[in-house]
Amino acid sequence: MVNSMSFLLILSLLTFVPSCLCSKKLGGYLYPQFYDYSCPRAQEIVKSTLANAVANEPRLAASLLRLHFHDCFVKHDSKVDILLQGCDASILLDSSGSITSEKGSNPNRNSARGFEVIDEIKSTLEKECPHTVSCADILALSARDSTVLTGGPSWEVPLGRRDSRGASIKGSNNNIPAPNNTFQTILTKFNLQGLDIVDLVALSGSHTIGNSRCTSFRQRLYNQTGNAKVDFTLDQYYAAELRNLCPRSGGDQNLFFLDYVTPTKFDNNYFKNLLAYKGLLSSDEVLLSKNPESAELVKRYAENNDLFFEQFAKSMIKMGNISPLTGPRGEIRKNCRKINT
Repeated sequence: MVNSMSFLLILSLLTFVPSCLCSKKLGGYLYPQFYDYSCPRAQEIVKSTLANAVANEPRLAASLLRLHFHDCFVKHDSKVDILLQGCDASILLDSSGSITSEKGSNPNRNSARGFEVIDEIKSTLEKECPHTVSCADILALSARDSTVLTGGPSWEVPLGRRDSRGASIKGSNNNIPAPNNTFQTILTKFNLQGLDIVDLVALSGSHTIGNSRCTSFRQRLYNQTGNAKVDFTLDQYYAAELRNLCPRSGGDQNLFFLDYVTPTKFDNNYFKNLLAYKGLLSSDEVLLSKNPESAELVKRYAENNDLFFEQFAKSMIKMGNISPLTGPRGEIRKNCRKINT
């Protein structure tokens, strides 16, 4: 009886152990200490290089935060090629050979920027510890450091991503939320990435820094509902100010602060602006007007900056873990703009 119980116990343990080992073998996790031995100064190099760049051009902080977001939301459209997933630095690849760069997609064309900063960071890291730190991890660290440099929260960035060997302009066009998407479309795009409505509202708070182009919100100023009138959910005095530099035609690339109150400071004024009907993009405004749950979150973050910061950090970690390439999959690019030969 004792022998039979011992056998059953051993059998149960054996059936459990492979599932744990299998998870690790596939590299299904990231952790902040990934480079502690292979490249101890990795995070320091990213932070110092980025700090210099942002000091010279403050707008870069928002641009680099956006790059990470636009990288993570793109998954390949083919089930055959598993070497392109979520946060895999596919957005950094230039067009070459069979690769059509995501830089030319609708969400990125004439707006994605900060690539030179990533190049500088990568070059420094290659001298410090060659063929070790991935471009995907550089993007994740740059997003965190950009947030901190502008006054936002910090968090430990899980590391260990590897870089894709391809890009998907189709995925970039289809998966990244657009400024004129409906609330349900935006939420669906988040849900498809494993993110929920809390993540949607918190991550939208990144619009507390940065700029948007006239072409991204012109419709709200002139013909939001097809009646040739300004969007009724936009403060009319604010709309009049916007029309001065965003005419009915022309001026597509004219830039406007996403948060006109504290445009270079990471804080919760973005949510306060929404409550005053002064959110710039339609995708901002729908958080307040189209869903009671998201509207309640907007109000809570407007009232409590610490609560916003806490959730933003949690949601950034969650977003950074969208289908990363780990273990033997993908590669560590020597140059973030092209795959290794």
